[in-house]
Amino acid sequence: MEFSYLWWIPLLPFAGFLINGLVGRKFPRTVVAAIALLFTAVPFGLVLKLASTMSGGGPEQISLVGAPWISVSGFTVNFAFNVDHLTLLMLLIVTGVGFLIHLYATGYMAHEEGYWRFFAYLNLFMFFMLVLVLAANFLLLFVGWEGVGLASYLLIGFYFKKDSAANAGKKAFIVNRIGDFGFLLAMFLIVAQFHTLNFTEVFGQIAAHPEWQGGMMTAIALLLVLGATGKSAQIPLYVWLPDAMEGPTPVSALIHAATMVTAGIYMVARSNVLFAHSPTALSVVAIIGALTAIFAASIGLVQNDIKRVLAYSTVSQLGYMFLACGVAAYTGAIFHLMTHAFFKALLFLAAGSVIHAIGGEQDMRAMGGLRKKIPVTFWTMTVGVIAIAGAPPLAGFFSKDEILYQTFASGHVVLWAIGLITAGMTSFYMFRLWFKTFFGEFQEPAQDAHHDDDHGHAHGVHESPAIMTIPLAILAVLSIIGGWVGIPKAFGGSMEIEHFLSPVFGEPAAVAATASHPSESGLAAVSVLVAAIGFIFAYVFYYKKPGTLGALAEKNRGLYNVLANKFYIDEIYNGLIVIPTLMFTRLFLAGFIDKGVVDGTGVTLGLTARGGGYLARKIQSGNIRSYAGWLALGAAVLLIAMTFGLKAFGATH
Repeated sequence: MEFSYLWWIPLLPFAGFLINGLVGRKFPRTVVAAIALLFTAVPFGLVLKLASTMSGGGPEQISLVGAPWISVSGFTVNFAFNVDHLTLLMLLIVTGVGFLIHLYATGYMAHEEGYWRFFAYLNLFMFFMLVLVLAANFLLLFVGWEGVGLASYLLIGFYFKKDSAANAGKKAFIVNRIGDFGFLLAMFLIVAQFHTLNFTEVFGQIAAHPEWQGGMMTAIALLLVLGATGKSAQIPLYVWLPDAMEGPTPVSALIHAATMVTAGIYMVARSNVLFAHSPTALSVVAIIGALTAIFAASIGLVQNDIKRVLAYSTVSQLGYMFLACGVAAYTGAIFHLMTHAFFKALLFLAAGSVIHAIGGEQDMRAMGGLRKKIPVTFWTMTVGVIAIAGAPPLAGFFSKDEILYQTFASGHVVLWAIGLITAGMTSFYMFRLWFKTFFGEFQEPAQDAHHDDDHGHAHGVHESPAIMTIPLAILAVLSIIGGWVGIPKAFGGSMEIEHFLSPVFGEPAAVAATASHPSESGLAAVSVLVAAIGFIFAYVFYYKKPGTLGALAEKNRGLYNVLANKFYIDEIYNGLIVIPTLMFTRLFLAGFIDKGVVDGTGVTLGLTARGGGYLARKIQSGNIRSYAGWLALGAAVLLIAMTFGLKAFGATH
């Protein structure tokens, strides 16, 4: 088959997982790294080959069907891959950014225990993520969906000797099970309604029946949304992602910025035909996205851990993507997904370079003045900060403004205003991070710094090695030019990404008819102005007059504490859900069911057996007189029973 090499795209990372996972312990670190990189680089090469074929006049869609997986009473699910332009773009992101992060990790993790285990887990994640993206049906997508959850659990809890890391891994796993349960129920309803889980067949049936509105369509869509809120860390299931920063920094970059957390966005975009038949579900998606964006941004304003600032930024940016899906601007959502993969991976890896340089410190209050100490990290991270702040002509400007423009043009003015305010907040807290980390007075790293890992370098602040800075440089370039494929016509572009994805999402909707090009330019100007205001506030509070904001926080201690404590959401969940659940399991399940019913039944059966055995021993004594006595007693009982039984029988007849 011409495209049979598609099978190797996910299978090669799985082979890397097996080799390093089974025998990697015996290999030198260079061999472990070479295996991990090779089995990630080759899939990237295959994806580039695929992209060349599809963009060079090749087919717009490729299907690869393997052996039947489930075949029961006419219901069949195959091991099948499907590649269209959306899949191709996701494959390029996963394999391309994934390879750069693998490359970076070989340097970042160089002094860690469990080196082989880390790269085995990282390759396992790549396998499941590629299965998720390539899947031609909901069930195979769900396998990848669950698999990336497993790999995420393993990687978040990589430092399993730390209670915080082990607990963070469990939290991510359990919270995602809630969303996954919704996804599972959605699949049951899809089977009941369409008798298939194949994307082409399900969406084909829906498209053929425009009268199918609401009802079952809404039920399925809302359950899928529940799944997406878990995987893409949206309200109310976002709480796992900030704690996931306990994992090594390359994990944060790969899983929790560039790939896994975008799976929910991908799934909603893939199901756009279904969501088009449920305005209610679309409204729910848009509202969740807008509220998550501003909610997470407000928490990010006051965080001091450099990785947690980026974590809440990720939650907020995912909210933008949800908002775009909710207003049916799917191209905008995927466009921002792509640019976000570039600049957020860059920001996480640059943060890791900072942490690496100062021996594991993550608290920005213990940083400062690092721009001259680690210049490559400083300049690359500067690009990432400017990109996410939305300054033209960097990537984040075009993708974020496309979402804001589509939201405004579709009539959701309130949601647009929320997104605009969030843009200003994003600019503020990202430049806050920038000023606190790289400007001000240099502070010598403390000996007892909180370690993200076990680097523990004792030879002072130092720039990261080339194996780490080269990926930073490449991602910085992508963060600059990555948005140029989506320059709108209002700015002299042709919105290439919109045309590239049109076979999946259809031709661009006429949403722009409500707003002329000048209004698009005007909205972009407002967005840039708001971002500039955010920068000015950060400049004044953290560079020009660094003590001003501290005094302001003292005057508004209540509000500051609410933000610093993340609105006490974890405490609320703990009080309303975790503690009652633990009490129920310990008192009812462990106490009554386990000890009372299960153990009690076992004890009762044991006593019964012992009593029966004791009686049997007395009966089977081996004494002839005893046997004769028992025989006489039995005969007497039998005669009495027969006598009274016959009398009763005679009396009734």
